[in-house]
Amino acid sequence: MTTSGLLLYARSRTLPRTVAALAATAALAVWAAHGLDAYLDPSRRVPVVALAPLAASALIGASLYSASDELDRTAVRPWWRRRLVHLLALTALAAALLPWAVLGHTSSFGPPAMIRNTLGCVGLTAASAVLLGARLSWLPVFAYVSAVYVAAAGVDGGSVPAWAWLMQPAGERGAWLVALVAFAAGTVLYLLRGARAEGTRD
Repeated sequence: MTTSGLLLYARSRTLPRTVAALAATAALAVWAAHGLDAYLDPSRRVPVVALAPLAASALIGASLYSASDELDRTAVRPWWRRRLVHLLALTALAAALLPWAVLGHTSSFGPPAMIRNTLGCVGLTAASAVLLGARLSWLPVFAYVSAVYVAAAGVDGGSVPAWAWLMQPAGERGAWLVALVAFAAGTVLYLLRGARAEGTRD
């Protein structure tokens, strides 16, 4: 793909705006973490560690929208490479920016937990884009994160990491496994199908 082609692709997916919005989200997360005095109690970071990845994944999901879906599907060259670079680049950017909100001494809800939750939320959003379309891709993830945030408080048990992985400490291996599977599955599904065309019923 030529440089002009890359620029055209980036503009058609509003990538410059998405990058700016991700930077603003990271700045807001830093401000929120500071306002919570998280340095006094690492558990106060939980709202930021849960909600900042949700916001970032919603922005990434919106960027998956294509105004020329038919052209994308009939292109001479396969689009999965462009989709892969698009999704991985924005995910890597979010995973690099958001941990700045929870830097400091090592804690259960520090940078590793932020990265894990970012990967999981992006995977769920990518899958939702395939099923519902890019513009609604945030909705199932928002519902899931909100429900888990409310339901997981004070819950203990062996099955908790499986359904409430984003509320678990960074060292919980089960939570990492679920998040990584969600990211891998969502990425593969998006690469193969792309975001669902808006207004279709297939």
